[in-house]
Amino acid sequence: MNDTPENASTTEPSAPSEPVWLTLPDIAEQLGVRITEVRRMLKEGDLVAVRRGERNVLSVPADFIGEDGPLPELRGTFTVLSDGGFSDEEIVEWMFARDDRLVGGTPIGAIRQGAKTEVRRRAMEEAL
Repeated sequence: MNDTPENASTTEPSAPSEPVWLTLPDIAEQLGVRITEVRRMLKEGDLVAVRRGERNVLSVPADFIGEDGPLPELRGTFTVLSDGGFSDEEIVEWMFARDDRLVGGTPIGAIRQGAKTEVRRRAMEEAL
């Protein structure tokens, strides 16, 4: 038996999915760069990071990283959300929030499947 009311919207975002996290040294090792380069990526807005765990370690979702570095499609979305008042924590939460209207089911899933424009449009709506 389905407990969902007939008039319930199926397009509402549901609980976020939990990302896999990488520390800055993990990212530097994966990309074969110095940690100062990873810090530059954060400063320039190519990546966002949040502090996690008992030791409050700066960490980045693994899905933000491609074979050659940060996914270039993310920077503009990060900028739109940041300019709209989102904190880095809120940006990460938004990127992993379930949204069945998007291919991939989340903004990061959609970006990884080539739907950057749709994600950016939704980010602009959220940032208003």
